[in-house]
Amino acid sequence: MTDVSSLAPGTGERGDGGRGGRGPGAGARPDPRDRAQLAAHPVSGRRVLALFAPHRRAVAAVLVLIVTSSALGLVAPFLVKEIVDVAIPEQDVRLLLVLVGLMVGAAVVTAVLGVLQTWISTTVGQRIMHRLRTDLFTTLQRQPLAFFTRTRSGEVQSRLTHDVSGLQGVVTSTATSLAGNVATVVGTLVAMVVLSPALALLSLVVIPPAVLVTRSVARLRRDATDRRQKALAGLHAQVEESLSVSGARLSKTLGAGERLARRFSDHSAGLLDLEVAAQIAGRWRTATMGIVFAVVPAALYLVAGLPVTGAGISIGTLVAFTALQAGIFRPVMGLLSVGVQVTASMALFSRIFEYLDLPVEVAEPDPASARTLDPTHARGELRLEGVTYRHPGAVRDALADVDLVVPAGATVALVGATGSGKSTLASLLTRLDDPTRGRVLLDGIDLRDLPSAERAAVVGVVSQETYLIHASVRENLRLARPEATDEQLVQAARDAQIHDHVAGLPDGYDTVVGARGHRFSGGEQQRLALARTLLRDPQVLVLDEATSALDTRTEAAVQAALDRVGRGRTVVTIAHRLSTVREADLVVVLDAGRVVEQGTHAELLGRQGAYAALVAAGTVGARPAPDGAPVAQVGRVGLAA
Repeated sequence: MTDVSSLAPGTGERGDGGRGGRGPGAGARPDPRDRAQLAAHPVSGRRVLALFAPHRRAVAAVLVLIVTSSALGLVAPFLVKEIVDVAIPEQDVRLLLVLVGLMVGAAVVTAVLGVLQTWISTTVGQRIMHRLRTDLFTTLQRQPLAFFTRTRSGEVQSRLTHDVSGLQGVVTSTATSLAGNVATVVGTLVAMVVLSPALALLSLVVIPPAVLVTRSVARLRRDATDRRQKALAGLHAQVEESLSVSGARLSKTLGAGERLARRFSDHSAGLLDLEVAAQIAGRWRTATMGIVFAVVPAALYLVAGLPVTGAGISIGTLVAFTALQAGIFRPVMGLLSVGVQVTASMALFSRIFEYLDLPVEVAEPDPASARTLDPTHARGELRLEGVTYRHPGAVRDALADVDLVVPAGATVALVGATGSGKSTLASLLTRLDDPTRGRVLLDGIDLRDLPSAERAAVVGVVSQETYLIHASVRENLRLARPEATDEQLVQAARDAQIHDHVAGLPDGYDTVVGARGHRFSGGEQQRLALARTLLRDPQVLVLDEATSALDTRTEAAVQAALDRVGRGRTVVTIAHRLSTVREADLVVVLDAGRVVEQGTHAELLGRQGAYAALVAAGTVGARPAPDGAPVAQVGRVGLAA
């Protein structure tokens, strides 16, 4: 028979993203957070069942196993009846051996079926989890950067790990417990009626009040436990606030130690009362269960023993019936909590489907209409035609009606005040976002028609924020080009002026960079990121504030590497050093998302317009170059809105 104790309420795993929720128990109500999730993002049962459609045979097999196990579990009481009423009184050893053998055999078969059921249901659950996990990861990978800036990373990880993993409990616990409880209750009721209609009628009268009393006591215990948990959380919060370094400093400087101690004492006293109430409520629940399990069999014995009601009820029937009655209580309790279990399970699906249903704002082109661009023959001409872009939820455009041509092999510097749209423009050139209106063309091809792999092979990006994975230098570089040879890897490092440093390390290119590259300085990380980009040998290089976060000496070293590798490539740089701007073939001045000026450094100064105003307004400074000569620079202007 299905193990009803394992199917009792409260055994289901909750994939609630680390919220610390507990499984539904007797007397529990649906979690308000689950209800809110379903209200915000409803889930149809048809969509959930569609996940199980590819596994319909396995699901059917599980149901058959559950019903078979439950049926086998009901055989034992009938065998006991025959042993007590026939085999033992008549001293029929052969019959006794057969009946005992059948009892043992039924138990063995039930155990084997239980293992088989767990194997099949777990396999189905894992396959569904694999599909959802993969689909969810793929969908999140296709989301724009704006999604990750407005969403907590912990929330994303919770959906991808905790919520998906929680579905294993839905398949192997919630679904199977529901089926097992139904099969057990129905089978047990039928068996009761077959054994003794009179005792079955008594059970139908006695069991419902017993279940209701148990649920009421369980609800009281749950409420008491909730109040205790909230009080305990408040106590922990006060400890964390008051006994941290900052809290202790604040307490001492304000002379609030005595007041905080009284506050802590009050909280602790309140917790004392709640602890007692919770323990008493728990004891009442245990006592109630004990009374129920004692009263119901006692009532059965009473009815069976009275001459008026006990006629025709043998001792074996009474023993068998008592065993059946003892096994029906827990599955009945489980069925009463189905609503809570279903709500919790559907909330899990809702959280996962909510992310799966996110629109893909930067989608791959349709294979039938996709264009191709051979990286070895790319010229690197960039063209923006009537480009307008507005960030999701923003009230104004970050870029408006931008028309710009970046000739192949040219160096273009983007300058402007904070929020002028420089980084937004750079993100469109690398297709981190798509224009709201207009087109961005690479060698005459709309970036939306170019597969991401081909675009990334032509357009490389170096930003001020480097990201290195916790792996060796070699593995970090090969992220850009897994098939690169060691010679190509070393050449890219030489071009980025980081090879000598890496080669001088004890483990060379096998040196583990550490989490987020903490074993290397900021400038070294920047040059490793540059080497990683150069390993792809892109024809277009977009430099988004690539040196703005570095000190003067490190900035000069990285800039020298950038100047060297930029020769022969199309380079678009968000510039903050006047030397970079001066040497650019084209300077583009942005203001409030519009191109207000463009030309060479000398031309723009001669016009006495927006660019000259940046210099006149004091946004041009001077820093000592490595050789001691002052090098003027455009003041740091930050990222665009």
